[in-house]
Amino acid sequence: MAVDDTSVLTGKHALVTGGARGIGYGIALALANAGARVSIVSRSAAAGNGADDARFTRAQADVSDEEQVRRAFAACRKANGPIDVLVNNSGISDSAPLMRTSKSLFDRIIATNLTGTFLCSREAAQDMVLAHWGRMLNVASIAGLYGAPYIAAYCASKHGAIGLTRAIAAEFAGTGITANAICPGYTETEMMHQAISKIVKHTGASEAAARETLAGMNPEGRIATVEEVADAALALICSEKSGISLVIPGGMEA
Repeated sequence: MAVDDTSVLTGKHALVTGGARGIGYGIALALANAGARVSIVSRSAAAGNGADDARFTRAQADVSDEEQVRRAFAACRKANGPIDVLVNNSGISDSAPLMRTSKSLFDRIIATNLTGTFLCSREAAQDMVLAHWGRMLNVASIAGLYGAPYIAAYCASKHGAIGLTRAIAAEFAGTGITANAICPGYTETEMMHQAISKIVKHTGASEAAARETLAGMNPEGRIATVEEVADAALALICSEKSGISLVIPGGMEA
């Protein structure tokens, strides 16, 4: 998906949750390079590369906690003004067979990946409604479009995030506010490396074989890069499309 004119982002306040590492950090960098004022909200303010980047305002919050979200967003507004762009990237993943998936594991994944997306979207929406302009982008997953074994909780959370995206897009249609989702497959991040380690540990497969297995589950049969995911995110943010779920790699809209 080609990036439209990024000048629309010049001077805008973009807030990225989970922006201190991985895909979130890549998107934060792309937004900063496009001229946005960028705030990063993460569970640990000192974690990841983004914590060392002086261009970013940083705030700490567990996105599943309503009061922590309010405080963190207020701190970011104080530094950079009303929120124009929200990227909901905070997320966690774990795997287990359905019969060994505890309620606490299920609740923890839903709380971060879905409830957190709701809380942050609701908090940012008040600024966007007043401005008659805004961009919400939810980092979902191809697991939000298809099922996969051993990740029932994760699939449920990401399916929910895509449903929430479509509901927000419908609610704000015609107001100048858009809501979209990107659906990356396995991407070269710490989370993917953890998945590879788990496969190696539980199956005895080599790291190369585990990587090949994950690549085969992606569109185009390859591992995505953080840079191409960030480029796709920037393209959706700069466009006027709404309600889109964009699969990466491959660029298929759902």
